Amino acid sequence: MLHDVRVRAIAIQIAILAGISAFGFILVSATARNLELRGIPLGFQFLWRPANFQIAETILPYSSSDPNWWAAVVGLANSLFISVLVILLASVIGLFIGIGRLSGNPLVSGLCRVWVEVARNTPLVVLLIFNYALWWEVLPLATEAWKLAPGTHISVRGLSMPALTWTVSPLAPAAFFVAGAVLIAGASSVARRRQAQTGRRPAYVRAAWLLVAAAAGALLLANPDAATVQVPEFRRANFTGGWSLTPELTTILIGLTFYTAGFVGEIVRGGILAVSRGQWEAATALGLSRSQTYRLVVVPLALRSIVPPLNSQYINVVKNSTLAIVVGYQDFMTVVGTIINKTSHAIEGVAIILGVFLVVNLALSALLNAYNRHIAIVER
Repeated sequence: MLHDVRVRAIAIQIAILAGISAFGFILVSATARNLELRGIPLGFQFLWRPANFQIAETILPYSSSDPNWWAAVVGLANSLFISVLVILLASVIGLFIGIGRLSGNPLVSGLCRVWVEVARNTPLVVLLIFNYALWWEVLPLATEAWKLAPGTHISVRGLSMPALTWTVSPLAPAAFFVAGAVLIAGASSVARRRQAQTGRRPAYVRAAWLLVAAAAGALLLANPDAATVQVPEFRRANFTGGWSLTPELTTILIGLTFYTAGFVGEIVRGGILAVSRGQWEAATALGLSRSQTYRLVVVPLALRSIVPPLNSQYINVVKNSTLAIVVGYQDFMTVVGTIINKTSHAIEGVAIILGVFLVVNLALSALLNAYNRHIAIVER
């Protein structure tokens, strides 16, 4: 039986797997025994103990009496908040950088090239530290804050801007947003099928947007007190009210966006260059303007080349968000590190960090891979 190549290959794989499993069991057993001798038994019971430490800036409600597991969730929410904002901002900015690199205007092309070269050749941790130091050296005190727009001020205390607040349940705007997104997605799907049948795309999506806007206007007219705008006011040496971003959050947001946008710009430039010259000529023959050519022809075709490398870049954003620790922003890595220092459960804490980031990155990768399959060319 062992002369069969297939059986021999399976036997070898089983033997290797058994050896790895045995080594892992010995390692875990020895570690557990050594930790128990030091009075630090393995286990996750510490997650239900009170955290007893503060988190300066949170997206979710939190108090020091909450358990450690909720503190970790709050830290994860902070990390995801940074990652989502950076991905959105870097994608938009990177798109314009990639297009600007191909511009015939030497000034635009040169500035975009400088952005890319600085971002790609500067260590991210050094860039964050430089931005944080620059923030405190350049910006004025809160009493002399720079006014960027009506109700928007920036100073060493952070960035303050007006905020939209709801007097009704926070689930109401979320439910309205979900319903509107479902309506627009359904209208887009029906429009695509109709276009495939008739060759013309009906204005279903535009009608769906108008319907959502009309519904939002009607709800606000029926209940004008449901939404209010809070404008920051200067009181006691700082701005209160509205929406405030601390220097730490703003620094990691600006630094990570600048860094990621440089890589995204090069990815976009490569995707655009991958579009054949015939597509440009066909768009010109149809009478499309330069902006219409990019929006309707080039960018949709370039997505097939852009999305796969963007997948890796977005995963890097999630991993790079852990560098928020260098500017003092309390993200998931920092919060779990604090829990480890207070409980001495280093192995369990590190395992939680690895497991959570693995799940988040795999979910993000699966989402982008699904989109990539959706836009891929179907071969016959």
